[in-house]
Amino acid sequence: MRLLTRQPDSNGSLTRLVDAYLTAKEVVIDLGFSAEIDWQHDLSLSDLTESYFLCESAWVILSAGMRESIVRRKFPAITRAFRNWESARTIVSCRHQCKRDAMAVFSNERKITAILMVAEEVNKKGFPHVKKLVFEEGIDYIRDFPFMGPVTSFHLAKNLGVPVVKPDRHLVRVAKRVGYPSPDSMCQAIAQIVGDKIAVIDLVIWRYATLNRNYLTHFSI
Repeated sequence: MRLLTRQPDSNGSLTRLVDAYLTAKEVVIDLGFSAEIDWQHDLSLSDLTESYFLCESAWVILSAGMRESIVRRKFPAITRAFRNWESARTIVSCRHQCKRDAMAVFSNERKITAILMVAEEVNKKGFPHVKKLVFEEGIDYIRDFPFMGPVTSFHLAKNLGVPVVKPDRHLVRVAKRVGYPSPDSMCQAIAQIVGDKIAVIDLVIWRYATLNRNYLTHFSI
């Protein structure tokens, strides 16, 4: 399949892709996920707090290879186990009890240990320095954390407010279907037309894919 450029071709492929995106966005909103879109739109690195960083790091670590619905169901108890993400110092000071309580809810020791390692890193360096590194190095710094692989590092970065697209399997499949070399180039092309942030476009397409098992048919342009 010939790769699309960032401008509409003679057949209007980009126009049809944008139409498919806007229709998907309407569906996502109609099914009750408008708050997710608003959340992603409003994210800003300048507003990043220590508690939010710890919480989102844990969410992404637990989500690796797991269904979002499972993590969402267990996450309130995980939050309580890790002292409501009050601070890295609080978690580190009672790490053994945090681990015990978390393991009672989510019995994956590697992931629970990884969450503790993130807290230890933040406690060691201090959150202002960690935030500075996220600002300056972005994905390269985030990849140093446990469980932050080629996809999960982008997942966390996006959830912190970094303007990136997460190359998860749904986005990769859609990009391939519509003739783009990557999810990022596809989202950038849509953004130039509709004005949404690329992270919002990522979220809409991903959420639509979780709601409609025939999502690839929808994005056949």
